[in-house]
Amino acid sequence: MTKRIAVVAANGKSGRLIVKETVDRGLDVTAIVRAENKTVAPHALTKDLFDLTAADLAGFDVVVDAFGAWTPETLPQHSTSLKHLADILSGTDTRLIVVGGAGSLYVDPEHTTQLYDTDGFPDEYKPLAKAQGKALAELRDRSDVKWTFVSPAADFQAGGPRTGRYALTGEEFSVNETTSESAISYADYAIAIVDEAVAEPAAAHVNERISVRW
Repeated sequence: MTKRIAVVAANGKSGRLIVKETVDRGLDVTAIVRAENKTVAPHALTKDLFDLTAADLAGFDVVVDAFGAWTPETLPQHSTSLKHLADILSGTDTRLIVVGGAGSLYVDPEHTTQLYDTDGFPDEYKPLAKAQGKALAELRDRSDVKWTFVSPAADFQAGGPRTGRYALTGEEFSVNETTSESAISYADYAIAIVDEAVAEPAAAHVNERISVRW
């Protein structure tokens, strides 16, 4: 059965590539955008994320949340936007797949220390990492939504190549064994997102955080 997929905040860098990946696979995708649709999606809904209703998302099998906020004033919207989407999907079978960040990955087996708490983590990225980590922590408390939070590698390359490969990992920060780097391109991350969106129930990572890197 062909799954119906919606990509929220589809005009962003990651959103556009996720849409492209779905279209290239022949999937049924709708771009949800605030203004003119700049994606290759054949269908678009022009509406602000915070104005979306349960009726708007009814009928979709998967909703991909590609929302991002970067300024000090808007960083709290990582939590409020995710709560809004979770609230309107509450109790449904629609999966919510979230484009997350790497800063909240754990660096120890006990899961007591996150990447953003380590020496050398760039100060300028800490507010964003902590905002995304807070949103994830709040999502973990919900059992009424079929969510999946997908963290990219630490070096998330907007202009990186589409290699067609990635390694799927879990809650802990990891590096490529050959290069000792934690990196992934937006294009290969998009492949991982769509793979998760179309996964059979037994292979889907429902109510889990996963991560991807090369």
